Amino acid sequence: MEIIDGKALAKNVRENLKKEVEELKKQGIIPKFAVILVGNDKASQIYVKTKNKASIELGIEYEEILLDETIQMKELLDVIDNLNNREDVTGILLQSPIPKHLDINEAFRRILPRKDVDGFNPVNIGRLCLNQDTFVSCTPYGIMKMFEAYNIDVDGKDAVIIGRSNIVGKPMALSLLNKNATVTICHSRTVNLKEITKRADILVSAIGKKHFVTEDMVKPGAVVIDVGINRTEEGIFGDVDFENVKNKASYITPVPGGVGPMTVAMLMTNVVKSAKLSRDKNSTY
Repeated sequence: MEIIDGKALAKNVRENLKKEVEELKKQGIIPKFAVILVGNDKASQIYVKTKNKASIELGIEYEEILLDETIQMKELLDVIDNLNNREDVTGILLQSPIPKHLDINEAFRRILPRKDVDGFNPVNIGRLCLNQDTFVSCTPYGIMKMFEAYNIDVDGKDAVIIGRSNIVGKPMALSLLNKNATVTICHSRTVNLKEITKRADILVSAIGKKHFVTEDMVKPGAVVIDVGINRTEEGIFGDVDFENVKNKASYITPVPGGVGPMTVAMLMTNVVKSAKLSRDKNSTY
């Protein structure tokens, strides 16, 4: 069993990105990242602080737009349009969730595909589906980079994903399909879940339930990727019962210190990519 060290991998990614940002600045290209935060969601505030810190570390300019939770859809779209039209802003992120009276999909559609560093614009999702160059949702992107770093071959493997969200489950499935894995997505309506997970060579859990994945759900030698972040009074826990599953897996990610740091690192990778796209004024991206 080997524990996948997401913190160490992310540190390496950030070190390389910092050098890349320095080179871009010498060429007159200034990466600038704008984050829109609507309302007072505590978890979102924590995530936004993490993104701010990462940007500062890498020398990426950062702008935070804080909007009241009572804002109306037209006002939110006007904010996005303003950022779309600003040449100094190369990457835009709308922090989710947003208040229920707002349509987050309409907002994602409004962000220019070449500035959509979260990979949620339908154009970028379509490009991922077609296995074209695109902005990939940061958590699946980070997981695929983990596989590369640890030489975990997904070609022909049986991959099972627990969770069908637009943020993780669906783009994770497409990312694995693009690398020739055979993919099954499980969710709350799945029948005989344990029988499905027990056959998985690669098991990705993104369901948001503490210790949902138990030892008897895991195939011996499986690669187990835990996306869950469940905050309790006792601390932060993943979806996977780590202590009981780790000795059954060939590779496993811890929580914290696994997928989370790589998610932020890949977001910064996308921000740098958006800056590169900004220099081509004739780009049709």
